[in-house]
Amino acid sequence: MEITATEFKAKCLKLMDEVAKTHEPVIVTKRGKPVAKLVPVEPEEERKSWFGYMAGTIEITGDIMAPIEDEDWEACLGEEAHFYEGMGEPDNDEESS
Repeated sequence: MEITATEFKAKCLKLMDEVAKTHEPVIVTKRGKPVAKLVPVEPEEERKSWFGYMAGTIEITGDIMAPIEDEDWEACLGEEAHFYEGMGEPDNDEESS
């Protein structure tokens, strides 16, 4: 639908209601040339909060507080030297010599 600026000025509230109802745009002309377009506002997608958006996506099975293995960790036993090979850290053997 096209309408002159003068007519739009006189009927703008009624035209806004009509556009909202019918979802058809209205082109406003001035001296025969289009100058504006009245279009309906499309509803925006509802934004979800980032807080808690992963809730319910995992499943905990078993005892999450119990140790993974019954054995002691290498770090507790002092046997973690192989992690430091080539990094310039002294081996446990060199420290004890």
